Order: sequence, then C-alpha cells, then structure tokens
Amino acid sequence: MSRAQLALRVSDLEASITFYSKLFGTEPAKQRKGYANFAIAEPPLKLVLIEGAAGEETRLDHLGVEVESTEQVNAATTRLKDAGLATFEENDTSCCYALQDKVWVHGPGREPWEVYVVKADADTLGKSADPNAGGDGCCTDRAAEEEAPATAPGCACGQ
Repeated sequence: MSRAQLALRVSDLEASITFYSKLFGTEPAKQRKGYANFAIAEPPLKLVLIEGAAGEETRLDHLGVEVESTEQVNAATTRLKDAGLATFEENDTSCCYALQDKVWVHGPGREPWEVYVVKADADTLGKSADPNAGGDGCCTDRAAEEEAPATAPGCACGQ
C-alpha cells in the first residue's frame, strides 16, 4: 500500500500534535524530540510534523509518497528519469529516526517531492538513526544549508 505524505514545519509541536490528533482521531505513530508523525488509515496519509523556529507560521516542508519496497523506489526513479525529470537519490540514508531509500524531484513551483521506503525504524536500529548521534541529521533543510542544484531535496526527512 502506498500513501501520500505531507510534511509540515511547525513552530509549536505540542499544539500541532494536539490539533492533528483531534482532527484525524488518532495519536502520533512516532514522536521524538522536535518530530512526530501520524500514520493515518483514512484517508491514507503519513502526516509528518517537524519543529521549526518559534513564532514562525506553519509551512509546507515537503511532500512525498511512501512505498513498501526499495524496488518500488527504484522503479519510481527510473520512471521519473524517463519522464525527463531531474532526480536526486538517497540510499541507506539515516533520516528522521529511520533508515530509508528515496528519490527526490521538484515540482514546477520548486515544491520538493520524495518517493521513499522505510527500511528500518530507529527502534530497530538503536542510536544509528538518532540525529543527535551524528550522521546527516534529521529533517535538515538542505536547500538552506548548501547551494543546492535543482535536483537536491528541500528537506532530508521522509519518515
């Protein structure tokens, strides 16, 4: 089963968790420092909340499609490239408390989209997927960190 993903950068994570819990009638599937996600069955949605700067209005961070396997990510990569879209691939990336394979593209308005699979959760991996343990961090806005080409993602977080 695939499901759409909506990642929002929010200034008040706790208030956002409370609101979205009420809106969708469910508690977060995962909650960590500065991060929460909801695995909503109906409609099929992965809602990701990423803590941003205090006082900043909520904004779109990125969009995505969660798939079930690396093969599906690879098939999406091929399909997107064949369609003439610039892609950016990340394989075995430790991100947002999970190990993932993903491919990124940008829409015409520069909105970042990812197709990704969660290969293992931090609960399985231990500290290796913890952004405080080193590595590439969690939900870092790469477009702000580097002079990113058109193929680079707006955010490195999918899970």
